[in-house]
Amino acid sequence: PRPRAAADRLTGPVSDGGAGPAVEVRLGDGHTLPEGTDLVVTSPGWKPGSPLFAAAAAAGVEVIGDVELAWRMRRPAADGTPPADWLVVTGTNGKTTTVRMLASILAAAGARTAAVGNIGTPIIDAVLSGEPYDVLAVELSSYQLRWSPSVRAHSAAVLNLAPDHLDWHGSMAAYAADKGRAYEGNRVACVYNAADPATETLVREADVVEGCRAVGFTLGTPGPSQVGVVEDLLVDRAFVADRQRAAAELAAVADVRPAAPHNIANALAAAALARAWGVEPVAVRDGLRAFRPDAHRIEHVADIGDVAWVDDSKATNTHAAEASLAAYPSIVWIAGGLAKGATFDELAAGAAERLRGVVLLGADRALVAEALARHAPDVPVSDIDRTDTGAMAAAVREAARLARPGDTVLLAPACASMDMFTDYNERGDAFAAAVHDLVDAPDADRT
Repeated sequence: PRPRAAADRLTGPVSDGGAGPAVEVRLGDGHTLPEGTDLVVTSPGWKPGSPLFAAAAAAGVEVIGDVELAWRMRRPAADGTPPADWLVVTGTNGKTTTVRMLASILAAAGARTAAVGNIGTPIIDAVLSGEPYDVLAVELSSYQLRWSPSVRAHSAAVLNLAPDHLDWHGSMAAYAADKGRAYEGNRVACVYNAADPATETLVREADVVEGCRAVGFTLGTPGPSQVGVVEDLLVDRAFVADRQRAAAELAAVADVRPAAPHNIANALAAAALARAWGVEPVAVRDGLRAFRPDAHRIEHVADIGDVAWVDDSKATNTHAAEASLAAYPSIVWIAGGLAKGATFDELAAGAAERLRGVVLLGADRALVAEALARHAPDVPVSDIDRTDTGAMAAAVREAARLARPGDTVLLAPACASMDMFTDYNERGDAFAAAVHDLVDAPDADRT
């Protein structure tokens, strides 16, 4: 609650209507540790270097996050069921999709499960609910992992590593180290991305329970102790009796929707974690078939005159946009927003051959334009120099002008949205609304 007037302390009990204990709320300066503090439980957004935490360290007071608190509060359920196993997913991109795929697979296997953590449902709510869960699919951000020193997952996956949130962590090394905490103490499997050596390095550096295995996922033919793709099938050579000579069919590539390469990688990581927990192959197939992706993640919006329109507003950094751009052969790309310190040269160079044209909007669009001028000078670029509510509609009309039959118009901004929108959801909604207006417009008004 906010005070009616400036104050550094609210005295008197604050409770939830009598259902819980009274608490004292203090509004402090962010620097001073209240007298008598035994433990600090922080919101994960607070930076590790915050003065309050320095004061806690000086006083010998431990600082943890809500995920760590949830881990410490696990208890058997009322019916005697042991605390649920945690299957943890982290990485720069793909976490939410992978966790939701994993939960769908676990449910298809008949497990009592939930998708929790950074996905939106706090894990402490699941722990305190009293529900007799068998296993939890847990999405953890690097922020959350930083404050979770004793969490020990059944198995965990680090999907990928790319520069992100470096303003919070201070360096790429610190960011990677916090991601690597997901592997600490794993009992059964550390799942890594065979195409991203940094994730395998984290496995090698982790202190795990004896017998815990490294399991890779790959978009190619899997080797022993890997899951991967053979022709049009997802297959397992990690959790079979004879890993050298046998494989188990898990699902068809067509069971993954949408079947973009990075989404297939997400499905393989989810399958590996589920198999580590003992799920049968048929449940992997059924779970992937039942899964429906969240909005604004390579979401097909419409087809207009043999041009596909795809919303990947969730691609808020260059790594996510790179994966999205790799999914289509000929693209009119809508990009721009808040760069968050990112550079775009590698992204522009890698996508150049796929680009029919580019439409830029947002505060840092000039940075993207400069990278395109260096690495894709022949690609036409349109600049939307406006930030009003009609900017996205103008971008969509310009993309329609540039597109040709067979192209995909792809919103994959590679930037955050807060310069023009509340969040990436609002940005994606604005894109979809503008595309649907285009569908309804007379042919002569579509450009």
